[in-house]
Amino acid sequence: MNAQVYGKLVQAGFRRSGHYTYRPRCEHCHACLSVRVQVRNFSSKRSQRRVWKKHQHLLPSQHALHYKAAHYALYQRYQIGRHAGGGMDQDCREQYRNFLLQSDVDSRLIEFHENNRLRMVSIIDVLPDGLSSVYTFFDTDMPGASFGTYNILWQIELCRELGLDYLYLGYWIKNNRKMNYKANFQPLEVLIGNRWCLFDQVLL
Repeated sequence: MNAQVYGKLVQAGFRRSGHYTYRPRCEHCHACLSVRVQVRNFSSKRSQRRVWKKHQHLLPSQHALHYKAAHYALYQRYQIGRHAGGGMDQDCREQYRNFLLQSDVDSRLIEFHENNRLRMVSIIDVLPDGLSSVYTFFDTDMPGASFGTYNILWQIELCRELGLDYLYLGYWIKNNRKMNYKANFQPLEVLIGNRWCLFDQVLL
C-alpha cells in the first residue's frame, strides 16, 4: 500500500482504519455513500464564516503520527461526550493506537491549541488528488464552540494551500443525523455506483 494505490481506492469509495482498508458491502443496504468536497469551487456560508472567525485563535501544528497521553485523554472525553454507548467510548490505548496511529500512507496528526491547551486533534491522509479526513476529536466541554465545522474549513484551506482538488469526508448516511453536517459543505460530490455526482442533484 502507498499513497498512489490508496488514492485510487479512496476514489472508488474505500476508507482506512489503521492498516486496514475497507468498503461497506451489505446485501440489502446501500446507505453508506462516499462524499467529497469540491475544494476549488467551495464557497463558505455566512454561518461558516462566523465559525471561521470565532476560532481563528486556535493554533494548529502538524506532526507525524505519534501517541501522547493528552491526545488519548481528549479522545476518551470526546467519545463519552458525543458517542456514549457506541462502543468506541470503551476503547483502550491499544485500540486507539490501532485505529488512528497506524498507517501505510502519508498521514499527519494535527494538534489545535488554545492558550497552550489542547482543544482538538485531527488525523488526515495526503492523497494525490486531495486530503482524506480520517478522524477528528475535540473538547466537548466548550459551550458555543463549533470545532467540527472549523476543522473541516481548516482542512479545505489546507487542500487549497497544497493545490489539491478534493477533501474526502468518508461516508454519509441520509437518515443518520450525526452525519448531516457533511451536506453543509457544498459543492459536495457523492459516489453513485462508479461515478462521482453532485450531491444536490441526486440526493436532495
